[in-house]
Amino acid sequence: MEESAEAARKLVRIALATWHLDDLEDSGVLIVTELVANAVKHTNTRSIRVVISRPSERFVRIGVVDKARVIPEMVKSGDDDLLASGRGFVLIDALAERWGTDMHRWGKQVWAELHREPAA
Repeated sequence: MEESAEAARKLVRIALATWHLDDLEDSGVLIVTELVANAVKHTNTRSIRVVISRPSERFVRIGVVDKARVIPEMVKSGDDDLLASGRGFVLIDALAERWGTDMHRWGKQVWAELHREPAA
């Protein structure tokens, strides 16, 4: 897991630096770390893929693709599971403008989007 997370963080840093969006680095790194951890912990997938894109000038999308078809859920506050684990999507929800899951015939992509106002 640690090798996957470190490679994913490096990929996010490089993409954001290339796009001159260094101010999104801290949030992007935290988001991809949580997405990778969730994919590794909650799926039987032996490989994952990290996807970073700019669907528009205002958004950066960070996604993790795996072959599992289970939709992740955010643990509700007050749920005992939140004490042991489950903080990942709470953190993602706080950092991202929006997040979600795209289902595919062969698996899914869980993604989060960071928002940034374009330079004037």
